[in-house]
Amino acid sequence: MPRFAPLLCALAVAAALASPALADTRALRGAEVLFWSQAQKENGFQHMEDQFAYRTAHHGDHHTMLATGKALNLALPAATAGADTVKGFMDAQKAAGVIVVHKGKVRLESYNLGFGPTGRWTSFSVAKSFTSTLVGAAVKDGYIKSIDDPVTTYIKGLKGSAYEGVTVRQILTMTSGVKWNEDYTDINSDVARFVMAKPEGDADATVAYLRTLKREAAPGTKWVYKTGETNLIGTLVMQATHKTLSQYLEEKIWKPAGMESDAAWLTDLSDEEVGGCCLSVTLRDYARLGVFLIGGAKANGVSVLPDGWMEEATRKQWETDEPGLGYGFQWWAKGDGTYDALGIFGQRIHIDPKRQLVIVFVSAWPTAEDDKRRAQQTEFCNIVTAAVDAQP
Repeated sequence: MPRFAPLLCALAVAAALASPALADTRALRGAEVLFWSQAQKENGFQHMEDQFAYRTAHHGDHHTMLATGKALNLALPAATAGADTVKGFMDAQKAAGVIVVHKGKVRLESYNLGFGPTGRWTSFSVAKSFTSTLVGAAVKDGYIKSIDDPVTTYIKGLKGSAYEGVTVRQILTMTSGVKWNEDYTDINSDVARFVMAKPEGDADATVAYLRTLKREAAPGTKWVYKTGETNLIGTLVMQATHKTLSQYLEEKIWKPAGMESDAAWLTDLSDEEVGGCCLSVTLRDYARLGVFLIGGAKANGVSVLPDGWMEEATRKQWETDEPGLGYGFQWWAKGDGTYDALGIFGQRIHIDPKRQLVIVFVSAWPTAEDDKRRAQQTEFCNIVTAAVDAQP
């Protein structure tokens, strides 16, 4: 079963109410996202910031133009999603938006479910890839000297815990060796209990919980999907840069990439952005992330990332329990040069640097995980890839 952190991603939106005394109620409201009706998903996923606390990453004075390119003529076999048209595919997928950008030009753009070009849709775990990119920016800026440094160099609250001796790289690749239970059906699992953690002294909620965990393997020897560690990456960036994630996102990605609209990033019980979840972004701005990365992630002609960062971040560094998918720095990699940011309920950014191709889906799947619908998305990407090769 794919693991894109459904429970924590949903629970992490538990920062809707301001009073710490209402933490349990706040978490309950977050948990309800998992159990929303289909109508609630289709409406709520495009209005998350109306329901939960958030911070804003502001767009700049200019935005990257996405010119209109030659429309793609797609031949969709009915097996792709029980439909042979893009509209039929989107209806079957419960997709709210699909966009294809090829060499900086929009070749396909379609909306559904009452969503439109100016609306923002939640990312769920797609946010993980944004957060890991901010680690690269922090390395380039000198806030993080090396990703081979111990994580305790930057997060003092983890000293003496199972994270002693674990490197930043091992957190990025989810190979810390720290024991973690990501069972979404077990109310006593780490992923269920973690979201209820509260700050303790100088430690935010993330650190307060993770420092209680035990080690099960030597660091760098075992891959296990751990949503809590992506939130830890967010804490790492904030503590290293002394900036909120939204501030740093605005500085290093949102303005340099020429995003057209603001982004909203939901916050947790520590009033900090959730590193592994919950950015709300327009469809075109999701696509602009791909365009930005393919173009070298440059601001004023200079990359905001270290040389070779994206090549390392998006290569298949570790095999996973997902057939055909490896893991890099919070990116899913197939090993053919393409890579994806994936989120529950059908969120996806597919990036093909060789073809300068970006495909984005925002959706409201009936269930958090759906192997069949994910496979149909992948087949749609394959069809688009063949079409851009045949229709340059």
